[in-house]
Amino acid sequence: MVGLFRREPKDPQKKKNVAKIKELQKLVKEKKYDEALKSGTEYLAKVPNNHDVLFTVGGICYLKKKYRTAISYFGKALEIGSYDIDVLLLKAYSHQKLNENKLAIQCCDKIKEIDPKNKSVAELLSQLES
Repeated sequence: MVGLFRREPKDPQKKKNVAKIKELQKLVKEKKYDEALKSGTEYLAKVPNNHDVLFTVGGICYLKKKYRTAISYFGKALEIGSYDIDVLLLKAYSHQKLNENKLAIQCCDKIKEIDPKNKSVAELLSQLES
């Protein structure tokens, strides 16, 4: 009966996947973004719904100025955790970089619903409105 109410399906490769995530985090910490991107996308091919890895890979794409690709990863991460302010903020910045101000403002509005006093959103909105 214990396993009946488990939220996530049991992962038969859990140890291997945990090691892969640790490797990804280490590569990011060492700023080896190309290797981290490769590792993250390989991981997502096997485990496509890992919120943290989606966010990390999206963040790397953002740093590499691949904003459209970053937005797709952030969108997938938001399907899992729709109230993640960090993901919403990076998605808004990505839209700003692509001059998609309306979409950036939509992300900002969502953040304001969650955290009305968020300073980063206030700064971004002032940039978008000027």
